[in-house]
Amino acid sequence: MHHLGAGYVASGHQVTLVVPGRRYADETLPSGVRRFFLPAPQIPGTGGYRAVDPHRVRAVVKRLEPDRLEVSDRLTLRGMGGWARRNGVPSMVISRRVPLGVDLTTFAPARRDDGWRHTLSGDADALIVHCGRLSPEKHVERSVDTVAELTEAGHRVRLVIAGDGPRRRALERRARGLPVTFLGFLSGRGDVARLLAGADVSLAPGPHETFGPAALEALASGTPVVVSASSALREIVRPGCGEAVDDHAPAFAGAVTGLLECPEDARRAAARARAEEFAWPRAVQGMLSALT
Repeated sequence: MHHLGAGYVASGHQVTLVVPGRRYADETLPSGVRRFFLPAPQIPGTGGYRAVDPHRVRAVVKRLEPDRLEVSDRLTLRGMGGWARRNGVPSMVISRRVPLGVDLTTFAPARRDDGWRHTLSGDADALIVHCGRLSPEKHVERSVDTVAELTEAGHRVRLVIAGDGPRRRALERRARGLPVTFLGFLSGRGDVARLLAGADVSLAPGPHETFGPAALEALASGTPVVVSASSALREIVRPGCGEAVDDHAPAFAGAVTGLLECPEDARRAAARARAEEFAWPRAVQGMLSALT
């Protein structure tokens, strides 16, 4: 949303993001986007999701008097479409009809750090990563089980999991005795970029992803991805830069093995080339066209 908002501002529009937070706050970001926080409680078991009271949102939006309205929360704010219609405001629910973009500068193959990679991978032949929130809907356990399958088959791999959330302790128990490292939450985007660029394969096993920025950031870093065929990510991966497979560990393990058998330079070039089709300016123009 920040990338889209910055693109809207650069195109001459005034943009206000109304987002859930711990307390009220009103700030202007360096991009020129105004960000207004409404107090909202966390939803248990989701790793940080907050649900804001729709009445508070309507009150704020009414004061803002917008010309266009985007809604990103398809659960608690689905009624905003009716409000917009009654008030003559064109509106749209963000459901990824227009593909989003990726920061092709921050996430790039040049971020690869062989020294850091060696520290993480140790004596493993291949470094696999999973980046994202450790919450139930992400099905991180499938990444752990994938490494179990690969290890049992004799492959020397290591899985590095970057992220935190309510499932972490259960996942650590599940990974006991396996070559799995939990890094926790990485606050610096540069560290995430370095991790992705140094990996051989990235996993995105969540079956409910509507777009999956982490998978696209991996591709931009030159790292192929294995994704759930049940998710929208199947529309992003192509032969050579990744594979969409069924929702079980043997299928993921087979796809990882197949990608590792491809020449490294070829698979990394294919991954980067696919990501370059998702530059942010293209996403911004697509969204603006949909809003007019």
